[in-house]
Amino acid sequence: MSLGFSFNMFSIQSPKSQILSRTRLSSQFINQTQVKSAPYTLSDYHVNSSQPFKLSTSSKRFNPITASTAVEATTSSFRNKNPKDINILVVGSTGYIGKFVVEELVSRGFNVIAIAREKSGIRGRNDKEETLNQLQGASVCFSDVTNLESLEKSLENLGTSIDVVVSCLASRSGGVKDSWKIDYEASRNSLVAGRNCGASHFVLLSAICVQKPLLEFQRAKLKFEAEMMKVAEEDSGFTYSIVRPTAFFKSLGGQVELVKEGKPYVMFGDGKLCACKPISEQDLASFIADCVLSEDKINQIFPIGGPGKALTPLEQGEILFRLLGKEPKFLKVPIGIMDFAIGVLDFLVKIFPSLEDAAEFGKIGRYYAAESMLILDPETGEYSAEKTPSYGKDTLEEFFERVLREGMAGQELGEQTIF
Repeated sequence: MSLGFSFNMFSIQSPKSQILSRTRLSSQFINQTQVKSAPYTLSDYHVNSSQPFKLSTSSKRFNPITASTAVEATTSSFRNKNPKDINILVVGSTGYIGKFVVEELVSRGFNVIAIAREKSGIRGRNDKEETLNQLQGASVCFSDVTNLESLEKSLENLGTSIDVVVSCLASRSGGVKDSWKIDYEASRNSLVAGRNCGASHFVLLSAICVQKPLLEFQRAKLKFEAEMMKVAEEDSGFTYSIVRPTAFFKSLGGQVELVKEGKPYVMFGDGKLCACKPISEQDLASFIADCVLSEDKINQIFPIGGPGKALTPLEQGEILFRLLGKEPKFLKVPIGIMDFAIGVLDFLVKIFPSLEDAAEFGKIGRYYAAESMLILDPETGEYSAEKTPSYGKDTLEEFFERVLREGMAGQELGEQTIF
């Protein structure tokens, strides 16, 4: 989950009942850009187990994560198959990144099974027909990842085994209950159901910000990561790859239209409080697809950013003004304003519990206004652009140019808009 601040909104990124479509696109492997990464192992991270798990009932009904005895163990033999014979289950397939991951996997010739809600997209505005259109080339299975029994029944009805699960699930809002329901519970359901269908590898789209967990969605993601890594430690036939991207282009484009209209570019402090190496959805999808077959990506955590140097909000604004041929005009907002607002909300939530999510949203905004989306160096306690791996070829400047020409079509924030 990535978040960008704009003048009028916070945007969070920063996720068989019946097979209705099966269309195969032509197979063509895409040339990959070599990424120089420093993968992190379980010992590099610590999950604070003292944080309360607030989902009231679901944690009680989960059994230990084990593969069903009804499915023969597949170990890692799927890596010796041709892509067309490898069944990949994608959850979170209709999300912002999920759609690109499905497209990338299909283009590489994999047999993709995409799990989708019957009403998907922003506020459930897409019906089944629109979902099928968005996920062309994949077999679409309409089910509910938040309901383990429903998900398992849907997969059982498919009548086929699963080799790999790719999860692009992410909380739609970042609210407390939604974070635990999606980032933890739905992710765990996908792992349990996938393994019961024979899956021996799990590729998880996480977020680089979990390295400093101050927010509920970060704690929820870490809890699931820890449980999945424990499964791999106890079962040599199961492997995982965790991808932790920096900011998405979408989360940094909220002010493009406003600046184009002549309004100032808004930033906190001096515009240098934080920095990121944003990555495009296509480049991120490509890296996630690499994790399916690459044995050098087994049982590792990969922080990943886009190409080029890390950019502060000030530098992002300067790029935008240069592309517009305008004199830079910035509005600097004191970070203390957010601290005051959070303090007020924290007080009010004690009296009005219904404000719990509003208080969490304020903390999310404060976090992304001041924390860099870069690797946090454990030795220095500082964020390091040099240690944050780069991947891909798409740049933020190219994204800004496209948005200036075409607008933010396809980049709508929807349920990820807080204010």
